[in-house]
Amino acid sequence: MSGLLQANLRTRLTVLYASLLAAALLLYAGGVSALFLHNLREQLDSSLDRDVETVEGALSADANGALHISSREGEAEEDEPDRGYLLEVWSADGQLLYRSEQLHDQALGLPARIGSGPSRQSPRSVRLPSGMRLRTINRVHHLGNGSAVTVRLAISEEPLWREFWEMVTILGIGLPVTVLLVAFTGYLVAARALKPVDSMAQRAAQITAEQLNERLQIENPNGELGQLGTAFNATLARLERSFDQLRRFTADASHELRTPLTAIQSVGEVSLRIPGDVNHYRDTIGSMLEETNRLAQLVDSLLTMARADAGRIQLHRVDVNLFDLADESVGLLEVLAEEKQQTIQVDGNRSITVTADRTLLRQAVVNLLHNAVKYSPDGSEVRVRVRETESNAIVEVQDDGPGIPFEDRGRIFERFYRVDKSRTRVAGGAGLGLSIAQWAISMHAGTIEVQCEPGPGSTFRICLPKMGSSAPIR
Repeated sequence: MSGLLQANLRTRLTVLYASLLAAALLLYAGGVSALFLHNLREQLDSSLDRDVETVEGALSADANGALHISSREGEAEEDEPDRGYLLEVWSADGQLLYRSEQLHDQALGLPARIGSGPSRQSPRSVRLPSGMRLRTINRVHHLGNGSAVTVRLAISEEPLWREFWEMVTILGIGLPVTVLLVAFTGYLVAARALKPVDSMAQRAAQITAEQLNERLQIENPNGELGQLGTAFNATLARLERSFDQLRRFTADASHELRTPLTAIQSVGEVSLRIPGDVNHYRDTIGSMLEETNRLAQLVDSLLTMARADAGRIQLHRVDVNLFDLADESVGLLEVLAEEKQQTIQVDGNRSITVTADRTLLRQAVVNLLHNAVKYSPDGSEVRVRVRETESNAIVEVQDDGPGIPFEDRGRIFERFYRVDKSRTRVAGGAGLGLSIAQWAISMHAGTIEVQCEPGPGSTFRICLPKMGSSAPIR
């Protein structure tokens, strides 16, 4: 059985359908055999009824009360006891008056007495001591002189059982042959039907990580196997995109990490070659620390994204007032805004509360504010607005920056993506802030989107489910 369970699909299907067919045919054969035997017995019982009426018509009694049988037509012959009827006649007091010679003193039953049972009995089956099976019927018959006798008539069941077993033998031979033929045909049909699966399996085995652009050939996309192939191709497409993103991520991360390390090394080497005073070395160390700080921020961002991809960050949900959170985030960036002589204005509803991880949510808002301050011109104003709709709490960050071209809006949340490829690293950052913000908001079953009208300025909008709303919690 374990070997059968480990067999290939076509073999399991063939065995399954052959077993079901065999069970169905066995049930059918059993029902047909039972019905056939019942019909044969009904025919035999009808023959008994006719013969007993014939025998009753041939019975008479003389003046002395002796029994006479005027005709014995239909009675079994000596050499063929299973052809014709066998007869016993009993008197009212249980005396045997007549018995067919073919019975050879074998009784068809116990001595029959008038009044000890019903005058008409349903046919029943008996077996003689010799082993012959008979179908018998009892009738009480009144003779012409007024006396009553019991007529017991029997017909051999041997022809009936011969016909029955002949039919059972035919079924016993025919059914296995039929099941084997159907199983063989089913195996061929299953092999033909599953041939596309073999082709897809062979094709899939040839696809490696370097060939994820390859796809399975699908003959009938609307069939079940076609749908399976389509789903597999869709999986390959997702894997291809994931591998491409991983390659880009690895290349971009390597580039971003190498640049500050190169800067630190270059500054150090130049300082060692050129002698200087304390102020010279102090400036050198300050430059190195600045690059080290930028490198630490990049590593922190990369670690955050790595933990996010691994699903190892657990949310610690508390009730968070969005206005207070926005005001706190603004406070973290006031120094950066003052360097560019910018102002950050916070307004809106002060009572909106959501259930969220305060640290992650603040990080998302800070990243948006950092981008707004970084890309807005000197002396401009960054506006933060907190509001709500029927089911969502909303935080909007609006800046006066250069805006985002339409063709770049769908990619600004990708890792390491920069709208302005020529922007320096100091001004442009590593391109991870918006990716981290989007991930943090998605962890709260929220969304983040950007709105840019023609001309300068952009508005980033965070939408979060309000407390008690039906939005799903991740």
